[in-house]
Amino acid sequence: MASTSSSPTELDLPADPADDQPTAHAGSELREPAAVKLLVPGGDAMLALLGTQDELLKIVEAAFEAVIHVRGNEITIRSDDATETDRVARLFRELLRLLERGQHLDPAVVEQTIRMIRADESERPSDVLSDELITHRGRTIRPKTLGQKRYLDAIRNNTVTFGIGPAGTGKTYLAMGAAVQALRGKQVNRLILTRPAVEAGEHLGFLPGTLHEKIDPYLKPLWDALHDMLDAQELIAHLERGTIEVAPLAYMRGRTLNDAFIVLDEAQNTTAEQMKMFLTRIGFNSKAVVTGDISQVDLPSGRPSGLREVREILADIEGVAFSYLDAGDVVRHHIVQRIVEAYEAHTREDDDNEGRGGRR
Repeated sequence: MASTSSSPTELDLPADPADDQPTAHAGSELREPAAVKLLVPGGDAMLALLGTQDELLKIVEAAFEAVIHVRGNEITIRSDDATETDRVARLFRELLRLLERGQHLDPAVVEQTIRMIRADESERPSDVLSDELITHRGRTIRPKTLGQKRYLDAIRNNTVTFGIGPAGTGKTYLAMGAAVQALRGKQVNRLILTRPAVEAGEHLGFLPGTLHEKIDPYLKPLWDALHDMLDAQELIAHLERGTIEVAPLAYMRGRTLNDAFIVLDEAQNTTAEQMKMFLTRIGFNSKAVVTGDISQVDLPSGRPSGLREVREILADIEGVAFSYLDAGDVVRHHIVQRIVEAYEAHTREDDDNEGRGGRR
């Protein structure tokens, strides 16, 4: 793409208006219409910004209709479209801000920041992607999309939060991270992690082993998440003291759960009665997160999902929040995002066809 022919002229520019205070990297710029020059402090910051063998720079160049030149500690951005130039400049500012906060830049972080810049969301990508839950073995659990950040904020600000969305959007994992963070911060005294064992159904008795051995496979995703967030000895100690409990939903009946962080996973497979039973277990100084995917209900035909029904019943209750995640929040392999988008489009098409058929 052709770039502008004239050279940028040195100007005194105000700091990025999204900044509360000017930062070192945004303090000096050269600008003319459709051309911006950014001055990056320090060689280490520039290397981290561009990536090994310019890996990250190539991702930025492929995503925008702009010509980017790097010389020393200067990045010059030119485009026939001034809006595109401003977006690239904003992208580099946000990436530098992430570096200032100690975050490592990799292709996934850069690509997610680009998506947020292109979407022109009001929230700053650096604020979304630097929100830390817990760190374990050098790995930090944090939101990776704006939808996930809003989901975490809902958990922090409400007593009961429903996280509803397709597979791969981090519903359960982030809820578990928030639960572990609350336990470590002594905000609660115990964690209760549960899910319905609906797949076993009436055939549970035919499976080999004790009741716990029969049910344990349905709780494995919760165990896997705990092992990602806690050392083995720490987890064993919590289990022995009873400060962490992983159990099927049926074990919640008749209990009052005080001073607890409770996570109900796979809630689309609860009946209306089970959902009511669970929600009425919540005691004083407790918080609950309910996660599920209403497109994957495994209940027998004719049994309505408690998760679908509760959206209407509790929609206007104070202290209850519904957070909806979609294909844009999928953080697994890119093929998973494309699969989810294809299924969502297919569902919309079916709904449209049914609507047209009903009007005939």
